[in-house]
Amino acid sequence: MRWMTRTAWAALLVAGLMSCKDKGASRPSNEILIGEFASMTGQTATFGQSSHEGLMLAIDQVNAAGGVLGKPIRVITEDNRSDANEAVTAVQKLISRDHVVAIIGEVASKRSLAGGGVCQQYKIPMLSPSSTNPAVTQVGDYIFRICFTDDFQGGVCARFAVKKGWKKVVIFRDVANDYSKGLTAGFRAGYENAGSVVAEESFREGDNDFKAQLTKIKSAGPDAVFLPAYYADVVKIVKQARELELNVPFFGGDGWDSPTTLAAGAVMDGCFFANHYSPDDPRPAVQSFIKAYQAKYRKTPDAMAILGYDAGRVMADAIKLAGKAEPKAIRDALAQTKDFPGASGTITIDERRNARKPAFVLALKGGKTSIADTINPE
Repeated sequence: MRWMTRTAWAALLVAGLMSCKDKGASRPSNEILIGEFASMTGQTATFGQSSHEGLMLAIDQVNAAGGVLGKPIRVITEDNRSDANEAVTAVQKLISRDHVVAIIGEVASKRSLAGGGVCQQYKIPMLSPSSTNPAVTQVGDYIFRICFTDDFQGGVCARFAVKKGWKKVVIFRDVANDYSKGLTAGFRAGYENAGSVVAEESFREGDNDFKAQLTKIKSAGPDAVFLPAYYADVVKIVKQARELELNVPFFGGDGWDSPTTLAAGAVMDGCFFANHYSPDDPRPAVQSFIKAYQAKYRKTPDAMAILGYDAGRVMADAIKLAGKAEPKAIRDALAQTKDFPGASGTITIDERRNARKPAFVLALKGGKTSIADTINPE
């Protein structure tokens, strides 16, 4: 009995020590842990990959300059495979297993909404580089973004359509995608008194045959087609439209921005999309970022890359402002971000934890983009 008692006490002691070890090891004292959840694979993999590359460039620069609070930042990345359910799992891992003090992500609004709910529940600040659905930051007071929102972006597309003199427009939207729904609502609100939406067709992300809808669109005789969707579907749709000799301009939002869109080449000629940045922007901050990105990755960055870069820099600045690597302090510091000199533009977080910034409209020709217009918030 005495031997059993000692054994039992030993077991309890080990268990207690392990528990203390787990708690004590939750946040290594020699580094600051930040999580990232991103679509590194799946339907919108180029979004996650570009954003991740921009983020890591920013963190490399921060660490090379001495880190934050005298410590290096380490980013732990979880791939959500372009899936909202996986986004929930990824964020849960980052919080419960890795004990990160803040999280960067996601690009797509649907996955930011999913992961943001977990961050809000556990009071871990989350900063989205490029989720534009207004509902993202409405999840709670721990959720932030550094990009403009869909209501503004949809309005930009409407104002551009009016400038182009397009009196008859067809809307071809992803009926199951919150991003597509948001842009559609913003576009309608800005366009309704200036032109006519002569038809509306729908599809679902991942569909492959759009010819029935495109035939109906062609018969409506539009001046242009508003296509608020992600790049993989955009390229398939425009290719099939051209096969049907539907040769009017297609235009959409930042979901078009991807090497996949550019790789489609001449088939995308005459199309336009709203975006957060253009590599043709001559501002020194933009050109300096492009130079550093090209030196590291040997390619020209897209908008997701520059927004990932700015998200990393804003987060590092918030930790510095907080004076300690603790979630509540970081959250409060993010809320105080004002006139931050981002590469994508000056960033001020408003009372709704959003950043309102100018938007570019880019024209596509020969696999390249050029600035067609710049539209500021009203």
